[in-house]
Amino acid sequence: MPTRRELANAVRALAMDAVQQAKSGHPGMPMGMADIAEVLWRDYLQHNPANPRWINRDRFLLSNGHGSMLQYALLHLAGYDLGIEDLRNFRQLHSRTPGHPELGYTPGVETTTGPLGQGLANGVGFALAEKHLAARFNREGMDVIDHHTWVFLGDGCLMEGISHEACSLAGTWGLGKLICFYDDNGISIDGEVQGWFTDDTVARFRAYNWQVIPNVDGHNDTAIRAAIEAARADEDRPTLICCKTTIGFGAPNKQGTSGAHGAPLGDEEIALAREKLGWSHAPFEIPQDIREAWSARQRGANTERGWQELFERYRAEHPELAQELTRRMRGDLPEQFSEKAQAYIRMVQESGEAMATRKASQKALNAFGALLPELIGGSADLAESNLTLWSGAEGYSSDTPAGNYLYFGVREFGMSAICNGIALHGGLVPYSATFLIFMEYARNAVRLCALMKQRQIFVYTHDSVGLGEDGPTHQPIEQLANLRATPNLHVWRPCDGAESAIAWKCALERFDGPTAMAFSRQSLPHQARSEAQLRQVERGGYVLAGSSEQPAVILIATGSEVELAMQARAELANRGIEARVVSMPCMERFAAQDAEWCEQVLPPAVTARVAIEAAHSQCWYRWVGTRGRVVGIDRFGESAPGNAVLKELGIHLDAVTDAALAVIES
Repeated sequence: MPTRRELANAVRALAMDAVQQAKSGHPGMPMGMADIAEVLWRDYLQHNPANPRWINRDRFLLSNGHGSMLQYALLHLAGYDLGIEDLRNFRQLHSRTPGHPELGYTPGVETTTGPLGQGLANGVGFALAEKHLAARFNREGMDVIDHHTWVFLGDGCLMEGISHEACSLAGTWGLGKLICFYDDNGISIDGEVQGWFTDDTVARFRAYNWQVIPNVDGHNDTAIRAAIEAARADEDRPTLICCKTTIGFGAPNKQGTSGAHGAPLGDEEIALAREKLGWSHAPFEIPQDIREAWSARQRGANTERGWQELFERYRAEHPELAQELTRRMRGDLPEQFSEKAQAYIRMVQESGEAMATRKASQKALNAFGALLPELIGGSADLAESNLTLWSGAEGYSSDTPAGNYLYFGVREFGMSAICNGIALHGGLVPYSATFLIFMEYARNAVRLCALMKQRQIFVYTHDSVGLGEDGPTHQPIEQLANLRATPNLHVWRPCDGAESAIAWKCALERFDGPTAMAFSRQSLPHQARSEAQLRQVERGGYVLAGSSEQPAVILIATGSEVELAMQARAELANRGIEARVVSMPCMERFAAQDAEWCEQVLPPAVTARVAIEAAHSQCWYRWVGTRGRVVGIDRFGESAPGNAVLKELGIHLDAVTDAALAVIES
């Protein structure tokens, strides 16, 4: 039987060899954390390599994702569908082993990591989802949701500010099944971190209400096991296990230095490391006895089988709960959701009520939340402004884990990344909210959500300079263009209650990516629509007014500026000029329509076009062309009442009509 060190050395060898073959990568972390990973994966991790999507599996997250070869080696050795050729193709085009772990490329990878700290924040979301679903679904003697979230992280993850935001909440929420291993090797790319990272990490995490286990020898299996046992025993607090390790363990000349961090070790150093580790096998060669000792396929099958037997008993005693849990974990919405949502939208249209779209968003939450028990979310200390509290909201806490409303405090980045983890876990549909301007704090988490194609709903209110007196620090200018430039992100800016409800419906029914919705602070008028027009809103762009097939000019607008476009149309009509108004609440949805629809809404022959939006003009030239104009804002705002700011920055009726007359004349 191979020793534990020999089993860990298999991980080290694969990491060295793959990075060397790719001529790029990070061998040091996998070599330093291999002993910890061997104990965790062989003795504790609850998983089944034959079924990476088993709902009660433990979740393993590599927050220090640059060390991705650690995870790939573990998945390969444990028996996942990841062959030795996949490891040979590390970091190559279209390989299943990209430079950083990416969701969807590699079986067993739970989240995309690389931007440091976000895997840790995702882990908080995973653990919260587990605790919430357990509170909702478990019954006496039948814990059908019962698993841990394990996170590996490094110095860089703890230096990033998101670690404070997320870990503070994890302690407050009492996420006892979140267990994190801190790779305390004292080295980052620039060298020894003591020159720039002197935090008392132990005191810091104890202050967060974490159990902290300090000074664990990360190369001693007995110490590692003892730390894990202590972590599992504390069910009320998350645990940080601080592991003292040597980066590049086994490489005689580079271990313990930044030379092992982010570059191949080189053939000569690898040969010396093989000698020092007692690993005499050729590159990518794993002896059969080591393979057999690592394989988790039989153990995993047995573990899942035992759970399936439990679930069948649960199904017999609690059939409705079993059916509901199965539906949620599949990601399906309840039957008749679409039909009921459409009925609500029709009711909103018929009511004709003027309101701020942030209020319309809250009303939609009241309607749709009652249909969706899986809906969970909250706001970054702006619930009363974002209007994200709804009639069925119950606060989540360590004592009320069945609650569905999350008070995130002022933590926009942590909030968004935690909700990414909730979405990734499955069984829940998360939403998160702040002012549109403060999307900037969360930008990278929004990007990763789009990259991973996860269903999260980003609620952004106070969507323009129309918010007024708070001034340019709070007035969004470039944020909509920023969001619209993000691949796979749908961005909605509705103009009234009906469009707001439709935006929510489309976001909830979208299964292949996130949606951002920008809502107004100020009240907006209701727009009249036919039944056909109401259905057309979901296409992202449609003709709101103007029946002529060959109008003199097309006015395209979103949000609060749709009203301005309608006023301009009336003014132009007084001058004998036929204008068409196109409401385009979601560019991405419109761009995805067939050419026939797009040309029906925006006839190619009509080149006189004006786009109107109280935001940066950049993204609008796609729709107005080189002959069109954009009434937008390409500078920062001013502190004054909203109407005064809009007028000062050129968002007013005269500006729109003048632009329309100019494009007609040209």
